[in-house]
Amino acid sequence: MADRSQPWKAAALMAGAVAAIGVGAAVVWKADRAAERPVQLRPDDAAVTALGQQVYTARCAACHGARLEGQPHWRERGPDGRLPAPPHDASGHTWHHPDELLFRITKHGVAKAANLKDYVSAMPAYDGVLSDAEIVAALSWIKAQWPADIRVRHDELNRAASR
Repeated sequence: MADRSQPWKAAALMAGAVAAIGVGAAVVWKADRAAERPVQLRPDDAAVTALGQQVYTARCAACHGARLEGQPHWRERGPDGRLPAPPHDASGHTWHHPDELLFRITKHGVAKAANLKDYVSAMPAYDGVLSDAEIVAALSWIKAQWPADIRVRHDELNRAASR
């Protein structure tokens, strides 16, 4: 006599496999969606900016200046063909770029962030050196130093970039 429980076992195994694939796909989809979330600086978060000041002092101030002043003649290429570090204060152009681009430049370097294959820069990429949270913190601290009107203009730029 044939065992009639076998088709049900196969169907149960198949349903379990489909459910596992579905759960796995949902987890991957959720992780991908989290990665797509735009970066948002948090200049009004005291804990974030406190960390940001520490990161900036340790990793950025040597080139960009303790007071965000940048290097002299930052708009003129040096003998090595590279631009000096620009200021991050209101006199510079940092606030002309949305949060997401500032994050990508800091994490991946200028050439990769701007898709400029042959661009040379003294700015290192911090991927693998700083965590994403540390990069956001440093950029948030920089933004916290800007005058209110510059911060408002930067917020408007971010809104326009997110459309």
